Amino acid sequence: MKGQLLDSGSRRPRARTLARRTQAIDLNSLVEPSIGAAVVGLAVGLLLLLLVVIVQSRRIGRLRQSLTSLTRGADGANLGEILDAHLDKVYAVAREVDELAARSAVLEASGRLAIQRVGLVRYNPFEDTGGNQSFAVALTDAGGNGFVVNSLHSRTGTRVYAKAVSAGRSDGALSAEETEALRQALAAPAPGPTNQRPRDRSTGPA
Repeated sequence: MKGQLLDSGSRRPRARTLARRTQAIDLNSLVEPSIGAAVVGLAVGLLLLLLVVIVQSRRIGRLRQSLTSLTRGADGANLGEILDAHLDKVYAVAREVDELAARSAVLEASGRLAIQRVGLVRYNPFEDTGGNQSFAVALTDAGGNGFVVNSLHSRTGTRVYAKAVSAGRSDGALSAEETEALRQALAAPAPGPTNQRPRDRSTGPA
């Protein structure tokens, strides 16, 4: 009996402690004082978000109008159609450039066969004539192919001789004047494209 009484007496403080711990917390009393401020804060936040949405929608509308005006051509075509048209032009220009390159190669090959180098020597082969009225002239292309013309002037008349030149060499014997004329022609630079840009005249002489 005494053990039972002791047990029952020791259980009562434990039960009271558990009851205190499990006592329900009154949330309403804690939240009720700040409900008004929370509602006001939420209302202000919603208004700010609404203003931000309105401003962003207006900006997006303006950007869309600007993009539409920029990407729309004079004939009302959209950006895709304009890009397609530009690509067609680019391809057409590329084809024209290829054609011009082929024509340029043909013209360059033909130009190398034209007379490009000239050498001239004037002299007086006869003592009875005054001045250097006789001359030897060499005319060759870029490869040194051409001819040499020698004109001998005297009181009684003028005689002209021509000799073929192939790769810088004549098919016959050359006189001293003809050799010098041919040397001048072969030493002259053949005309061709240059990579130098024209000097700006506004800057004055260098």
